[in-house]
Amino acid sequence: MSDQDRRKFLGTAAGVAAFTILPRRVLGGPGFVAPSDKVTLAHIGVGTEGLREMLPLLSVPELQIVAVCDPNQHASGYRDWSANGILNSVRRTLGKPDWWAGGEGTIPGGRDCAKDIVDTAYGNKSCAAYADFRELFEKEKDVDAVKIMTPDHLHGVIAMAAMRRGKHTIVHKPIANRLNEARLVIDTARAKGVATHFMPWDSNGNMEPVMAWINQGEIGTLREVHNWTNRPVWPQYATIPTDTPPVPQGFNWDLWLGPEAQRPYHPHYTHMVFRGWYDFGGGSMADMGHYSLWTVFNALELSGPTSVEPMFSHHCAFNESVSTTIKNDFSFPTAGVVRFKYPARGQRPPIELIWYEGGMHPTTPEELEQDHQELPLEGMMFVGDKGKILAGFHVDSPRLIPESRMRGKVAPPPRGGGQTQELTGGLKQWLQACKGGAQSPGNFLNAWPITEAVNLYAVALRTRKRLMYDAESRKITNVSEANQYLSRDYRKGWEPETV
Repeated sequence: MSDQDRRKFLGTAAGVAAFTILPRRVLGGPGFVAPSDKVTLAHIGVGTEGLREMLPLLSVPELQIVAVCDPNQHASGYRDWSANGILNSVRRTLGKPDWWAGGEGTIPGGRDCAKDIVDTAYGNKSCAAYADFRELFEKEKDVDAVKIMTPDHLHGVIAMAAMRRGKHTIVHKPIANRLNEARLVIDTARAKGVATHFMPWDSNGNMEPVMAWINQGEIGTLREVHNWTNRPVWPQYATIPTDTPPVPQGFNWDLWLGPEAQRPYHPHYTHMVFRGWYDFGGGSMADMGHYSLWTVFNALELSGPTSVEPMFSHHCAFNESVSTTIKNDFSFPTAGVVRFKYPARGQRPPIELIWYEGGMHPTTPEELEQDHQELPLEGMMFVGDKGKILAGFHVDSPRLIPESRMRGKVAPPPRGGGQTQELTGGLKQWLQACKGGAQSPGNFLNAWPITEAVNLYAVALRTRKRLMYDAESRKITNVSEANQYLSRDYRKGWEPETV
């Protein structure tokens, strides 16, 4: 059977059945998976987060990483949460306490590191490495699936290119950092029918206990949902760099820019700090809101906000000894609050969703003051006209406040294990879908409402205005110039239909 025929066969019910006739132990011992039964994967994006996400895949028997891809060749210029965190994780994964990324004090990253990790883990030298994902697709035609771990601005174009070639696709958040591009990604997934998975699903909490209290009338009619994070935890540059340092050796700046407009290279755009720029990132809500709010959107059936209102910090500078406020449309503010208004749906009344970042959070409710407590650094709160539910950031450990409301009560348990059990198997469900099984609950087609909100959040902050939104046409009706930020002005040769 040719590689192309094998991929088609894997995607049929007959293909799935064929590979479950014999027990794994008959083929080669407990846990053994025949090479022809493995999903072959290209890992696109192997910076710090890419490596962190790649390491657990090396021990998945049903999966074989056959190629890695990144515009950066060497482990240079990377930043991370700690100096040796990823290095130690690689050493533990490989069982090699002397493994180095390229020199003492170097944070691992880049395609050379990734290839060496994969080859060492598998005990061979079969992993291919590419700078350009388009070359990867051209030369590695037997790849079944891709995992996309690039900066935000590349997610959409790579995902669409992969799906158009029949590749099953898993992607980190966001699906895209432009509203209309995200819609194209979802439409492409629907048209091509490949297995897709949006990774934030695996980290979402469980709304069943909260919904049980709401449905029981414990807080009356739900009016507001508040969610706050300590992000950003990276610099948000208020001005565009003016110096022009040389492009590091082995770093293809043109490929890193991808669909975005040409500009001089600068490290302030790249590793770990890209998320603070409107062109390259999606801001703090794209970073964290997918993890906390997707389950809330599903439970409350939130979709199509009628308005999005931003409140934000600002930067000041002196212009010839005169104080001035720096206004820009290229970087996210250091701190902000964005209020979404969602219309009534069915029996549910209108709801306001308020997102906070950069140290901002709701006013401490009177119920917490009664308990002599303060709001946590990150969290979520559901406000009704007769009470409040306070929870952790991922809707974890929900409780009625004040504490007196919890006397004699416990949080209602999830029914039948609920969503939490499903989330532990997100990757497993996606792999099963790659072989012809049902799509995972975290597939692209289920991600539109949260994706819509995250992209509108960015546009509201960028325009600094309250936006009225028509969900059916996907247009902003009161600030016409804001509509330009719903789409990307693609650099020539990077249009979705040509990549």
